Amino acid sequence: MSTPPSAPREPANPAFVALGGGHGLAASLSALRLMTDRITAVVTVADDGGSSGRLREELGVLPPGDLRMALAALCDDSEWGRTWRDLLQHRFATDGPLDHHSVGNLLIVALWQLLGDTVGGLDLVGRLLGARGRVLPMAAVPLEIEADVRCDDGTLAVVRGQTHVAVTPYRIEQLRLHPADPPACPEAVSAVRDADWVVLGPGSWYSSVLPHLLVPELRAALHETPARIVVTLNLTPDDETQGMRAVDHLAVLRAHAPELPVHAVVADPGSVDDVGELADLCASTGTRLLVRQVRRGDQSAVHDPLRLAAALRDVVEGYLGDVGTPAGR
Repeated sequence: MSTPPSAPREPANPAFVALGGGHGLAASLSALRLMTDRITAVVTVADDGGSSGRLREELGVLPPGDLRMALAALCDDSEWGRTWRDLLQHRFATDGPLDHHSVGNLLIVALWQLLGDTVGGLDLVGRLLGARGRVLPMAAVPLEIEADVRCDDGTLAVVRGQTHVAVTPYRIEQLRLHPADPPACPEAVSAVRDADWVVLGPGSWYSSVLPHLLVPELRAALHETPARIVVTLNLTPDDETQGMRAVDHLAVLRAHAPELPVHAVVADPGSVDDVGELADLCASTGTRLLVRQVRRGDQSAVHDPLRLAAALRDVVEGYLGDVGTPAGR
């Protein structure tokens, strides 16, 4: 973690890349679409449960579910866009083989088979939705997540599969991918290198956010990009992060990617148990901390798109005020 470069490149319409998966990534995208139309979602492809897991196992394709959710979050805010979004998200309820499959998952996989092109198929669905941005997989092959966990008796055990890692009751100590050195999606690598800002989180820390740092080409791009990196912390712990504090999330991020520069952290005050400790940690690494209410007004554990967009806009504008000051990555 270090201080940012001294001058922004696209102050009026910055290019954002958001990394993650599932509902957390959708929350980021719902906020970013209020700020810019230069958005790229880079989505984890390790899901092995539900409709995505079944299609992955039966057809050998990337799990489409998180990709579908990202596309839905970027849909055009019109009757056309919202109708296609709702169709994409529709799930069948039946006693037959279609049970719990979503229309969007089937559509995406069908386009992959017709076109023979993963990125081309996603781009075509994006055009159908009038998507405000682009959605890409983080890797070119399906991945399996594996974690070393510390059991209650102090012994180490191995948990395999995203669905199992996401619900483990034990403390996760180390994360791995299989295959260990998967090929990254080239378009995703290019997007990170060309970005002005990269957003990590919110989302399942171990099963959705950190896996991006374990894809070698994507990790290298994150280290080498001139973009500034902002981390959005979760509102509440989930199964895989029970007992972890806000500072622990940043510590785990640093343990898996020690050289990754983090330029800003956005946290909701209700999710931080010790703001002073978090502020001290950020100050020690040259990271700006913005503590702002970004959850819904009803205090549910859901990010409010307008509030999160306002917080991210304040982060961007704060760096615009640094033009001419000496800084570096």
